[in-house]
Amino acid sequence: MVTMIDRAIKLILISLLVFTPIAFGSMDFWTFSLMELGILFIIILWALQFGLVALKRRSLTSELKTPNSELRILHSALRTPHLILLAFFLCLILFQMTPLPAGMMKVLSPKSDALRHYLLEGFSLRPYYSLSLVPFATQVEFFKWITLIGFFLFLQYWSFSGKKGGRLSPLILAIFLVGVFESLYGMFESFSGHNQALNIKLDDSSVAGTFISRNYFAGYLLMVIPLSIGYLLSRKENQILRFRGWRHWLTSLHGKSLLIGFGVIVMILSLFFSASRMGIISLLFSCGLISLFMRSVHGGKKVSKIPIVILVLALLWAAWIGLDVVIGRFFTSSEDFNSRWMTWMDTFRILRDFPLLGSGLGTFTQVFPMYRSFHTNGLATHAENDFLQLASDVGLMGIGLLLILFIAFFYKAVSGIRSLSRGDPNRYIGMGGLVGISALLFHSLVEANIQIPANAFLFTFIFAVVLRLSDFTHQRN
Repeated sequence: MVTMIDRAIKLILISLLVFTPIAFGSMDFWTFSLMELGILFIIILWALQFGLVALKRRSLTSELKTPNSELRILHSALRTPHLILLAFFLCLILFQMTPLPAGMMKVLSPKSDALRHYLLEGFSLRPYYSLSLVPFATQVEFFKWITLIGFFLFLQYWSFSGKKGGRLSPLILAIFLVGVFESLYGMFESFSGHNQALNIKLDDSSVAGTFISRNYFAGYLLMVIPLSIGYLLSRKENQILRFRGWRHWLTSLHGKSLLIGFGVIVMILSLFFSASRMGIISLLFSCGLISLFMRSVHGGKKVSKIPIVILVLALLWAAWIGLDVVIGRFFTSSEDFNSRWMTWMDTFRILRDFPLLGSGLGTFTQVFPMYRSFHTNGLATHAENDFLQLASDVGLMGIGLLLILFIAFFYKAVSGIRSLSRGDPNRYIGMGGLVGISALLFHSLVEANIQIPANAFLFTFIFAVVLRLSDFTHQRN
């Protein structure tokens, strides 16, 4: 029974890793609702598996007074400072949705109180209303956050152990294959002139896969490419070859490793032709980090040449096809930067008016038109900067909690990876994952990546896996 549940969890997890990006990045209501239901089902199955294992071990224990190991692990996990910070953040969002007396609102959020009086002038005001200007939007975002947090915690305590890493390898392989599919499909649609993401017509001919925006597509690949390079270097048949030099490694690769390397080149090629300027810059940034962190200790090498070789091969292929459109995008950046700068300034005005607790998680689309200082034909759904938009939504208190939490997790991940031996495959997968999420965050300085459910899902998965890999290695040793 326990084995069947474990297989079901892995099957659902692979299905979500495949479904979330292909379904337009899971941006439609029905797609991210299915994502949330899938995560909920996984957590329920894991809780059932956890209970069955605990009961089985208790029944096999001769001394009834011996504490159950699963319950001890869960009890210690619930007392970690990280979970306390997460709980505080979720409580903050619930507080944003809680109806409060008008007198308290004048103290906590004077601007919110003033806006309600201005917008509802002539109407009778209710004695209680919430900090969030759009409580329903905050409720929708709250369920997204709590689902992803639950998914993150599940991955922290669902063991990736097994013979030859049997659980983790299929998951990373699924991510790699989806990235290759997205790249091939996007280039076919772009080069053929069809320019569609499934049944949706795109505005331009840039490569975007099944995403509705090339920037969202670029953000997805920025996580997949470093993770795939780490997976390539982690393969056991490559470990000895790498220590003999990159020329010997390149000429002695196994067939599977060659296919993985070719797939990475295809993904890099498609990212170039997405013409996402910050995506390309972030890719170069991530390749530099990979070359620096994945260097070999044998021979005193300062950088690893393998990622550089892969990048150069992709760049030569792209140059052979033609990079005129991509290069031209970099010479037309001033107008886009001016638009982004005005959006950032207007978003900062929202933060200035709602400094402590924000205007409400997920309320940017409804609040921004009141602060917009320029004309636009469409509806502004994001602030072109994930961090600034999140700060305007949850205030300095909310963004401060998340910043402290991220720094703590990131430091823990880096420390754990550094403690792994040079020959440990988990070290390369962990470094690839860390570089991937760093590249996405760098890209998010000028884009909305974390707000895309597929990218947020993969970001959560990779971050949790990186933390779990180092924890498992310590436990094994």
